[in-house]
Amino acid sequence: MYKILTLNNISVKGLDCFPRDHYEIASEMSHPDAVLVRSFNMHDMDLPADLKAIGRAGAGVNNIPVEAMSERGVAVFNAPGANANAVKELVLAGMFMAARNLCTAWDYTRNLDTAAPDLEHRVEAGKKKFVGFELPGRTLGVIGLGAIGVRIANAARALGMHVIGYDPKITVRSAWQLSSDVQHAASVDDLLSRSDFVTFHVPLNDATRNMINADRLGRMKSGAVLLNFARAGIVDEEAVCRALDAGQLHAYVCDFPTPALLANPKVIALPHLGASTHEAEENCAVIVAEQLREYLENGNVRNSVNLPEVFLPRAGDSRLAVINRNLPDMVGQISHILGKASLNIVHMVNESRGAIAYTIMDVEGEITEDAAREISAIDGVLRVRVL
Repeated sequence: MYKILTLNNISVKGLDCFPRDHYEIASEMSHPDAVLVRSFNMHDMDLPADLKAIGRAGAGVNNIPVEAMSERGVAVFNAPGANANAVKELVLAGMFMAARNLCTAWDYTRNLDTAAPDLEHRVEAGKKKFVGFELPGRTLGVIGLGAIGVRIANAARALGMHVIGYDPKITVRSAWQLSSDVQHAASVDDLLSRSDFVTFHVPLNDATRNMINADRLGRMKSGAVLLNFARAGIVDEEAVCRALDAGQLHAYVCDFPTPALLANPKVIALPHLGASTHEAEENCAVIVAEQLREYLENGNVRNSVNLPEVFLPRAGDSRLAVINRNLPDMVGQISHILGKASLNIVHMVNESRGAIAYTIMDVEGEITEDAAREISAIDGVLRVRVL
């Protein structure tokens, strides 16, 4: 029986992926095999030593201590692309809201005195006050061409916009899906200087923190619109507010309200709605639940942020799964111990990802507790599982 701890409300559709005769799921339990989480901050949690995996029902993993989990041999999974359509639609909505001044215009009309004799005159005055502009022919810059960025770029092209993209680490899969009409920027600065709208879809790390700062804002077109549905820390919000006040930026549309942003009339701040659709929540939960189940039952890895992707069909009588530091002769030492136990390896795979390596071996016969303990004692081994 596997035990799954949920730290947030997880879609029932995702939870239904776990057969109840093999899984116990609860919001409170001791010694879970895996944790299912959305936005709960896990950095200060006291996690049990026997925890095997964490599944994030979403894309970002900033709320999970990934590095510490890697050192403990805990696999961390996410669901990239599950909320891509939801975020794409919100970015498009943000462009329309900013271009047509919809939020300030709506606020203007909802505060009109309905009993005033000059109501019609005031409505017409608002019509002149909130004149906007159209999207076709404007240029959208997309920083980060993963599952979300590609969808946004393609949708903007369908709206008649010019699109510039920048992603030095674009995958082959994303490149195939990206419209051939999307131009490639030489750098972030190149993209900023040519764009009327800029949206970015990158993780928050040391390289992206304050990516949009005062210096870069000064290189943008006057009257440009900045959209942030990625992470708050990617933008220097004080510099953005100054650029808005100076008229350098027309608007800032974001998913991360703060007191300073809420006080600025040119900011459209939403309450973290990026993935807040029923469809996205269900997609995220189902994807990460299926990944956790495949890992717990078979050791296979898909969409892990700290382990290499590994899939090995079952063969033999027992399966050994080992997470270790990426050091020389690890496979040789593991094989030697199995050989001493008269266990023949019938199928295996070994992959690495940075400082971490992962090995699955299917063997003829039963892997004893003594053999598993001896493998665990190898210098550099972080986790041993017999499946």
